[in-house]
Amino acid sequence: MKSMTQDNESTVSDFNLLGLPIRAEDQGVYSALFLAMYLTTVLGNLLIILLIRLDPHLHTPMYFFLSHLALTDISFSSVTAPKMLMNMLTHSQSISYAGCVSQVYFYIAFSDLDSFLLTSMAYDRYVAICHPLHYNTIMSQNLCILLLVMSWALSSANALVHTLLLARLSHFRNNTISHYFCELSALLKLSSSDTTINKMVILPLGTVVIILPFVLILVSYGCIGVTILKIPSINGIYKTLSTCGSHLCVVSLYYGAIIGLYFVPSSNNTNDQDAIVAVIYTVVTPMLNPFIYSLRNRDMKGALRNILSRRLCSQ
Repeated sequence: MKSMTQDNESTVSDFNLLGLPIRAEDQGVYSALFLAMYLTTVLGNLLIILLIRLDPHLHTPMYFFLSHLALTDISFSSVTAPKMLMNMLTHSQSISYAGCVSQVYFYIAFSDLDSFLLTSMAYDRYVAICHPLHYNTIMSQNLCILLLVMSWALSSANALVHTLLLARLSHFRNNTISHYFCELSALLKLSSSDTTINKMVILPLGTVVIILPFVLILVSYGCIGVTILKIPSINGIYKTLSTCGSHLCVVSLYYGAIIGLYFVPSSNNTNDQDAIVAVIYTVVTPMLNPFIYSLRNRDMKGALRNILSRRLCSQ
């Protein structure tokens, strides 16, 4: 009996991803839709990076962080979307053990990096609105680079801790993951090894990389709100709010998806709902960010017009 148990709960060389709750006859339509969304994410965020690179007026701390946020969104979406599309098109749900562990690492790393970059952008808006006379002094190039390096370091370290703790788990009850990608909590549920340490580090590390940045963003916008209320003219209030509108929309999308995915209690029978929310988090949100910053940001629209007019004049 002990031998049979060990055979059933053994190391695995690959996993099977159940994928999204989509009927077989609809796979083609949805794969085309997700491919279009993924290409829009990549091209839209590349456009943001290109505009910021080419327009000298956008060489400011805010757009410095925005360009890195756009690059992070491309990377974050690329962690799950290509494999999901490949599985839908080939009708093969398999992923290797090494590929699964790698997916966990990069998913956590880029998700955390998004959080830190949004926090840095909120701090930039706080300094610009609450301390405008000292903006250039406070938001120096050295501080921007330091914030970026710290964001990468903390994100990579957190992802590495979770990945190393996951890699030490040697036994799994089966190799079927009830998701369309290798999600950490889904893998922990499959493991028959002792996952006490894995679960213990999730809360403190999650507090550092998700909850604390969210609190800092709320504090930043609380201070911004107090400052805005002191502005006497309606036009001044509108102008000040317009500089924060795009960032607030992105923050709402990002943390709204996180709350729906990880903080709203769900029963064991809601795997399909979790997968749908995860699609919003990993595919839809990175796709919408370029539209938000393009349609709601006057500087970005001006940069696009300038580059297009220069291109037409050169012809």
